[in-house]
Amino acid sequence: MLIKSAASIPTRRVNAEWFTGTVWQDPVAEPPAPTRAKSALVSFEPGARTNWHHHPLGQSLYVVSGTGRAQVWGQSVIQLNPGDRVWIPPGEKHWHGASPENGMVHLAIHESDATGNHVTWLERVTDEQYAQKPGV
Repeated sequence: MLIKSAASIPTRRVNAEWFTGTVWQDPVAEPPAPTRAKSALVSFEPGARTNWHHHPLGQSLYVVSGTGRAQVWGQSVIQLNPGDRVWIPPGEKHWHGASPENGMVHLAIHESDATGNHVTWLERVTDEQYAQKPGV
């Protein structure tokens, strides 16, 4: 059994190349190989969001607090609320983040493929794409 003190795992600011706005990440589970599943608590300030991206083995999100948005390429923007559970299938191009007025915190869970890749980052979500009113 391996136990890590919360104080030994610093909060980290995410890579600005892959996100718009201020986003923080707290690793939740980063077990050693051969385990490939990892999770993180991700905190988005109002207006912050990921770039478009996809995951080779999919991704699960659990919205902890705040109000967020998500979109699958070619579909309408949806609103995310506390308690919402989101499954993003493998290879589905999407983005997610906070609403313009409120921050959002979600738990993100994903697996790496056999090469160690868990995400492919793509282009930024434009301000026009982000500004669409949620359809759900």
